[in-house]
Amino acid sequence: MEKVILFIMIVGVGLVSGVLLLSKTTQPQTPAFSLTSTPAPTASQQQTQQQQQPTASPIGPEEVLAPTQAVISTSKGDITVQLFATEAAKTVNNFAQKAKSGFYKGLTFHRVEDWVVQGGDPLGNGTGGGQMATELNSEPFVVGSLGIARGQDVQISNDSQFFITKQNASWLNNQYTNFGKVISGMSVVNKLQIGDKILGITLE
Repeated sequence: MEKVILFIMIVGVGLVSGVLLLSKTTQPQTPAFSLTSTPAPTASQQQTQQQQQPTASPIGPEEVLAPTQAVISTSKGDITVQLFATEAAKTVNNFAQKAKSGFYKGLTFHRVEDWVVQGGDPLGNGTGGGQMATELNSEPFVVGSLGIARGQDVQISNDSQFFITKQNASWLNNQYTNFGKVISGMSVVNKLQIGDKILGITLE
């Protein structure tokens, strides 16, 4: 009798394990943009973050009028983007300052998936760059949207890594800074592979 009970218990555990494994494999991939390899913040760290909300770098008087268009030159061709100078002014100005300084020249696209490409990391592996405040707005993430990568805290975004969506990505709406969209060169975006370089970014 004890052997029968033991057998039933083993079968039951196996069935539960199978169900858990199935539930994990059938869940859609979380489209999070991992900026660092650090563990999730503790409760005290989260409280500190809430008390000290980040602010973007101050904008000088000469930088108030943000550019409205840019050309991202890559090793696969040019991508022209419209910039949301009103909806995400601080993000656009930060992007423009880095573009003018030549910051992006020679950096790579370190992440390429069927729905997104991501680049602009000075370390080239998704963990580099600084921090700035996220600028959420009502612009939806559609094919060709230009966004800013971030970690777990929705309030804090990376200050250099940007991504371009290759598909509609409504799950990113109001979760990531949307600061522009591709108006020419989606065919180039779709050709990009990991390691392709950013040759430079010019503002128009």
